[in-house]
Amino acid sequence: MRRTIAAATAAVLALGLAACSADSSPLSGDMATQPLVEAPAPAPAQGAAEAPKCDARASLKPAATLPPAGKMPAGTYMETIQKRDRLILGTSQDTLLFSSRNPFTGQIEGFDVDMGRQIAAAIFGDPNKIQIKVIGYDQRVSSVVNGDVDIVADTMTANCERWQDVNFSSIYYEAGQKVLVSTSSGAKRIEDLGGKKVCSVQGSTSFDNISKVKTNPKPVPVARSAFGDCLVAFQRNQVDAVTTDDTILAGMAAQDPYAKVVGGTFTEEPYGMAMPRQHPEFTRFVNGVLAKNRANGTWAKTYEKWLGAFGAAPTPPVAKYR
Repeated sequence: MRRTIAAATAAVLALGLAACSADSSPLSGDMATQPLVEAPAPAPAQGAAEAPKCDARASLKPAATLPPAGKMPAGTYMETIQKRDRLILGTSQDTLLFSSRNPFTGQIEGFDVDMGRQIAAAIFGDPNKIQIKVIGYDQRVSSVVNGDVDIVADTMTANCERWQDVNFSSIYYEAGQKVLVSTSSGAKRIEDLGGKKVCSVQGSTSFDNISKVKTNPKPVPVARSAFGDCLVAFQRNQVDAVTTDDTILAGMAAQDPYAKVVGGTFTEEPYGMAMPRQHPEFTRFVNGVLAKNRANGTWAKTYEKWLGAFGAAPTPPVAKYR
């Protein structure tokens, strides 16, 4: 009965999130009505070439100084954004604490959104000159490549495969994958879920990692289009567990008193902001903003604002450059 009530609450929350449209680019109708999908983990394509080895944490070195806000250098992508009078940020609307829609204001907010606002502030001198465009997790790379957004900040792991298509900023957050299960479950790690249905979002590294678990039988991957859908499926007993980054699972556990996060992290998930490869000067500019904000305490204040309930702000990730 208690799980039924929790499921009903989550379903209402998910519907409410999809219905809000206060941001300048709300969730499109086709995405809002997209059916839930179960899918096997993707099999490697025959003859597909592996992504070249790289240091996925290493980004482009920023210039020694940042240009003044409102005075972006001529011919740069920052000038293009300035002339447009808004930065277009791609992100999700259902990742509590990082990028989720506030049910009272209708605005998308969180740690990732504030990362985007800090870039807008550096370009315009105004963090509110930002257009938030809701994208699917499987559209984070394509949205940048197609020019639909200027930058993506969306709990996105920087890896060598993605570096082939987009540039990443220096790492702005260190996460790791864990598992969320029922409080009545005896599972202590993902290896304890062999043969069980485990949900994650299609197009995420978290979903791909389910098939890499070395157990026999393996956990059964179940794909959903958003993490809110995974939570609803979990509360309706359609899946036995949810797996993704510990930060995202913490937000889910905060919404369900009958859920718990178990085990240590079994992956490293360094978050970077994604940008067009053809504009390396924009990547260097963003890295300059991140470097400044690490040094002046802005990063720590942003952490405390959104994640302070989990403890004092850690030391920001150390930037690495190519």
